[in-house]
Amino acid sequence: MIDATRRKEILKQGKPNPPWRGEPLLGSIYGEEEVEAAVSAIRIAMDVSVGFGFSAQHIVDFEKAFAQYVGTKHAVAINSAGPGLDMVMRYLKLQPDEEVIVPAINFMAAPLAVMGVGAKIVWGEINPRTFQLDPNDVEKKITPKTRAIFPVHMNGLSAPMDDFLELARRYPHEKHGPLMVVGDCARACGGGYRGTKIGKKGDVNIFSLHTMKNITTLGEGGMITTDNDDIERYCRSVRFYGTETEDWGTSNVITSVQAAVGSVQLKKLDGLIAARRRVAHRRHELLDGVPEITLPFEPDDCEHSFYLYTCLVCKEWAGEKRDMLIKMMNEEFGAGCVVANPPVYEIRKLVREYTAGQSLPLSESIGKRLFCVSLHPIMTEEDNEYIAASLIECVERLKKM
Repeated sequence: MIDATRRKEILKQGKPNPPWRGEPLLGSIYGEEEVEAAVSAIRIAMDVSVGFGFSAQHIVDFEKAFAQYVGTKHAVAINSAGPGLDMVMRYLKLQPDEEVIVPAINFMAAPLAVMGVGAKIVWGEINPRTFQLDPNDVEKKITPKTRAIFPVHMNGLSAPMDDFLELARRYPHEKHGPLMVVGDCARACGGGYRGTKIGKKGDVNIFSLHTMKNITTLGEGGMITTDNDDIERYCRSVRFYGTETEDWGTSNVITSVQAAVGSVQLKKLDGLIAARRRVAHRRHELLDGVPEITLPFEPDDCEHSFYLYTCLVCKEWAGEKRDMLIKMMNEEFGAGCVVANPPVYEIRKLVREYTAGQSLPLSESIGKRLFCVSLHPIMTEEDNEYIAASLIECVERLKKM
């Protein structure tokens, strides 16, 4: 831990300009390679016989490279992760009384995708150390109406996918067979699980390539990965009006320019994740010995991508004191913090009304304690020291209140 004398020296430098956001608006690093790739793709697309279309070679190449990186048979490029989640839920052809188990500590996209097809959301509790959907709770929630388990790789750490796949086989649906295991990889591109890349395990996985994510295709984009030929064919069809399978669809394609830049970003991904991990592990050292803060946990079988550096305040500081800490970090020190994420039903009235009657005491408790401290692969040792010193200073002040 940084001692008081050193902390004072660090903080004397003043807050960073510009301040670090809790989630930086560009989560990756862009350079001349991306600029050159974009310009080259535009020049190629200027040929009226080529254009920017969804069958352009840049898109085909990007999909192939992404599938090889993750280790799946297929990858389907789309314009955002949200439509990808929607596509997969539509693929299941869920009935109104059928159920999908979803963690409530989550971004809103996954539960909204279930709502979008009119199926029933069944909230699952999390493991309080990893913030991942808890297989033990999932097993208790499975009924004859369950069709899918929908884990999210929360904030860059893999969910225990093998456990969910085993449950899916052990409790098959009477008509449809093994439950579908759908991975929300929006915040976890580049992370690892049991010797594989996140996005390999599961029946189908959906990635975000949004501007804040570990890599981005010019601000928006997504990818669906799967080994299932039928899922691949369906998603490839419905991303452009469902013309190949006669299913309902709309336009959710990316452009050749996005794909060209995505291929460059993908080549950098392992280096970007290594940089995130260096920053995170160094921060562990800087914050070691602060009993009021529980630092991120990384199971031995996972390689955390540290999209966010997710911590917990002590139980006594849940709610008001946690919020005071975040306010101090953001406003006084320019060391951004966010709450990512409280239970979805607590912050979205639409979701709360849709799932009325369900509650998750553990998730609600954790949601009042968790906070995420800014982390980015370009952070220097000085940046990291300043953020750690700021957090310790906030803790020391709160201890006196």
